[in-house]
Amino acid sequence: MEMPREGDYIAIQSYKHNGTLHRNWRDTMVVKTEQNIIIGVNDRTLITEEDGRKWISREPAIVYFHRKLWFNVIAMLRPDGVAYYANLASPFILDREALKYIDYDLDIKVFPDGEKRLLDADEYAMNKKRWHYSEEIDSILRSTSFELLDWIDQKKGPFARKFVQIWYERYNQLRPDLDRSFFKGRENEERKILGT
Repeated sequence: MEMPREGDYIAIQSYKHNGTLHRNWRDTMVVKTEQNIIIGVNDRTLITEEDGRKWISREPAIVYFHRKLWFNVIAMLRPDGVAYYANLASPFILDREALKYIDYDLDIKVFPDGEKRLLDADEYAMNKKRWHYSEEIDSILRSTSFELLDWIDQKKGPFARKFVQIWYERYNQLRPDLDRSFFKGRENEERKILGT
């Protein structure tokens, strides 16, 4: 399938190694595409969990996906600053239905103050055993963890300060419903979070 264009909405589907659908984001606006990269924004997006529970995201989030990297990144714009959630996951594929990837359980969360935390190591150990992750996948994910920490420390790619500002501004240029902005009436808060 050809890459979506800026302003298009796509669904994002996260699967587990055994092929089960883990989570679905219904409407993500694409703000940038390159040969191997899709950057999008979720803003009050309907999310459906594997057990059927549905909820709406509370704050805008910029998502970064790469066809060759074994992680994806969510930058969440929160009142106290930008927090990052990096999923160790397969590179994405794209078909008519959605952007899809396999979630490999491990996550690195970066708080607005810069603190980093590895999450779900116990879930990874359990699923590795249950679903027989290969040694190759285990090795890729271990090396990717170090690569990801390096990106975070060097403020590379989606962790660069300007990344959030640039792509959130682009989102606001593309969206037809600007009066629904998360920051409507709170522009000073927006400037503080984005560092503008």
